Amino acid sequence: MKSVQIKAEVRSQIGRKDAVDLRRAGRVPVVVYGGNEVLHLSVDEREVNSLLYTPEVLIAEIEAGGKTVRAIVQDAQFNPITDRTNHVDFIEVTEDKPVKVSLPVRTFGNSAGVRAGGKLKTIMRKLKVKGMANNLPDFIDVDITDVNIGQTFRVKQVKIEGVEFLDAPDNVICTVAATRASRQENAAADAGGKKK
Repeated sequence: MKSVQIKAEVRSQIGRKDAVDLRRAGRVPVVVYGGNEVLHLSVDEREVNSLLYTPEVLIAEIEAGGKTVRAIVQDAQFNPITDRTNHVDFIEVTEDKPVKVSLPVRTFGNSAGVRAGGKLKTIMRKLKVKGMANNLPDFIDVDITDVNIGQTFRVKQVKIEGVEFLDAPDNVICTVAATRASRQENAAADAGGKKK
């Protein structure tokens, strides 16, 4: 997984008034869980948004108070009116504990069903996985080359060493559906075959 550097400041006070003052100053209150101690920090809003508004799951190397903590975003809260980031929870990443994250799905290949006139429909854009942070890929790559019209690609068909999939094995990741044009072509081909 890729990582980004983030500079943070340790919060001297914790509470609603302090959080409001931080937001007015363009900073976001964040909390880092999962380590020996819970860290209450503040981060520049632009820096934290670079983590939130990306399809990838990134490891944040948060520098605060003279030490660096590696963490991933666990949860984010937004202002319902302005859509600005209100608060972010991070979970610390260590070498010996697996993490649970949702990784984005990326399809590749030229599907046989799409070549025959079908339409690829992606049902799941992210998959929940568990594994060591160093073993997790940036994306879950799904090869759709052999998927025909009416067929599906399911979670159980994805195999990545060192990664456990937490979604139900029979959940559909993507499918190739018949389009009106492909159905008309099939009907015309069937009608042509019956006349002979």
